Amino acid sequence: MATQPRRKAKRKLKYEAPWNPERVKALRTHMGLTQSQFAQELGTLQQTVSEWECGYHTPKGTSVKLLQLVAERAGFKYGAKPAEDEAQGSTQN
Repeated sequence: MATQPRRKAKRKLKYEAPWNPERVKALRTHMGLTQSQFAQELGTLQQTVSEWECGYHTPKGTSVKLLQLVAERAGFKYGAKPAEDEAQGSTQN
């Protein structure tokens, strides 16, 4: 019986999530929306938007793609770091 060479386990690469809490909030404030309005725009719950902005959860899968599409439509540069005033200036809920 021939032995097969062992394969190394694939490691997940560490990278910054494209939609961290600051970027989600920056997009929402860029659009001038409350969390409820933003959630309605995305077809999700206000609680979900709040959890993204607080860092309890991170957008994944379809939500990431949808955020990218909404950002592009709104003229928001989602690949850039959020502006200081956008990230801290508005406290709309």
